[in-house]
Amino acid sequence: MAIYKKESLEHLKQKIDLAEVVSSHIELQRAGSAYKALCPFHEEKTPSFMINKGDSHYHCFGCGAHGDAISFLMGHLKMGFIDAIEYLAERFHVPLELQEEDAREKGPSKAALRESLEKACHFFHFFLLYSEEGRDALNYLYQRGIDLTFIKSFQIGYAPKNGELFLKMMHAQGMSDEVLQVSGLESMTSYGKRRSFFSERITFPIRDVSGNVIGFSARKMKEEVFGGKYINTPETPLFKKSQILFGLSYCRTRLTKERKVIVVEGQIDALRLIHLGFNYTVAGQGTAFGEGHVKELLHLGVNKVYLALDADNAGQEATSKIGHLFQKKGVEVFVIQMPPHADPDTFLREYGPEAFTRLIEESKDYLTFLFSHLSKRIDLTSPSQKNACVEEIGARVRQWEHSVMIHESLKKLAHLADVPEKMLGVGQDIMPPEIYIKKSGRVTFMEVDPDRVLETDLLRWLFLIGQTMPRLVELVEKNLNEKAFKQEVCQKLFSFYMEAFKEKKPLDVFSMAIKLESPAEQLILQEILQKKVHFQKAEVHLVDTIQKLLQRRWMEEAECIREKIESGNCTDEEALVLAKQFDELKKTPPIIN
Repeated sequence: MAIYKKESLEHLKQKIDLAEVVSSHIELQRAGSAYKALCPFHEEKTPSFMINKGDSHYHCFGCGAHGDAISFLMGHLKMGFIDAIEYLAERFHVPLELQEEDAREKGPSKAALRESLEKACHFFHFFLLYSEEGRDALNYLYQRGIDLTFIKSFQIGYAPKNGELFLKMMHAQGMSDEVLQVSGLESMTSYGKRRSFFSERITFPIRDVSGNVIGFSARKMKEEVFGGKYINTPETPLFKKSQILFGLSYCRTRLTKERKVIVVEGQIDALRLIHLGFNYTVAGQGTAFGEGHVKELLHLGVNKVYLALDADNAGQEATSKIGHLFQKKGVEVFVIQMPPHADPDTFLREYGPEAFTRLIEESKDYLTFLFSHLSKRIDLTSPSQKNACVEEIGARVRQWEHSVMIHESLKKLAHLADVPEKMLGVGQDIMPPEIYIKKSGRVTFMEVDPDRVLETDLLRWLFLIGQTMPRLVELVEKNLNEKAFKQEVCQKLFSFYMEAFKEKKPLDVFSMAIKLESPAEQLILQEILQKKVHFQKAEVHLVDTIQKLLQRRWMEEAECIREKIESGNCTDEEALVLAKQFDELKKTPPIIN
């Protein structure tokens, strides 16, 4: 994780216009010397989200949400801590300097890589629209129902057959071979010659949440062109194939608000749906849709998934696997049944968006789809074949991580298969997903550091509600000090916060970030800020956390005395004194002042 110089962060902090950042994602209205909006962090009909002109903080008088530009990007768009800083730096044209040890380890900066990819995007797009060679690609796109408006909206392009032309253009614009290679635009042949990574292919830019180009997906039109139908930018510092979701940059705001998503196979499928108003659609990136993609969508708060994959056997098998990944995590999955030999793109071109809306409304739940899909290849009148099918589905269901979902799904499976519920183990105890038993009989638990959890909980309440509820910060100050923390980073953050509070200095995320000196510290800060909290229950939870920290310290003091007594290194007189201390301590459990 990059660590930027404090001077860079200070400069960036001064340059940020919070209203400009927020207005890109929610609608702001002028209200005298302030701006107001419907709060993006809770449902409301009357605006209570406010930004005073020239202020670096927002505040919601409805739910209590309060923060700066980083807090907004992390909370509303679910950006990571470093991603938010880099987004703001690009937006306000502030160069970020890495600390020396980080700079030595890195190659070209991310800004340089993004610049090269943006220039490549413009070149490919221009070449498609205005070159003789691009004309064939344009005709191909027109035949697929992709018009000029569509092409320009998504900056679709074409990589020329002569890769030297592309490389010369990039060199002429100041892009070095190192930058081109690291960004995935240039590769080396087996005999050491540099060549353009993309050639004779239609290019679809892949963008990050900020709208920056981070790579390309490229489709060939002619069978004789080397390689698969689609190729993607190789792994780069910007592009991680197993985590990137195509189309997410156009859909992130709606996804986080409505918490639903349509998952499709191809880039054109995704863009077609987005173009026609289904702007909650994403696709994988050439590899199988995997756990990294699921994790990204869960991070955005998605709790309902519609799978709209091709109607062929491969598409249905993929639907079965992807649905399982989401169901395993407790996400509700529905399967959109495409007509034979159709995909979302061809369906929308032939029948239109209203017909696709009906397909969504008529979609099947995942378990119904799975039973229907697997039973197509067997004879359900055969007891052995039916038994194998039901056992296969039951085994899959029991891999899911949520007990209630397993219980209800097994009940539904019994109904679909027309078998008694008890035959599928409905009602039996289900092993929690955090515990598993190996063949050796040993029990293994997920590793959780309770000290870290407790201390970050306390800091979370301070950082997120401290400025709006100073009375609660005073309560913390009366009862806790640095010694209450075991984690060095948490102790440091606590000390910084309390010092700033006493001196009435800014307590925003930027101010805290400037104080941090290592990736581990920034990781803790990101962990603290990204977890959701219930502002209405702030006092109850904060008091409970204070009590737990006091209780922990009290128990540790008692344990320390007990160990001294049992060590055998004390005289009888010293042991008697310690015993009295132990008794007195046990009689006076900690009470919040």
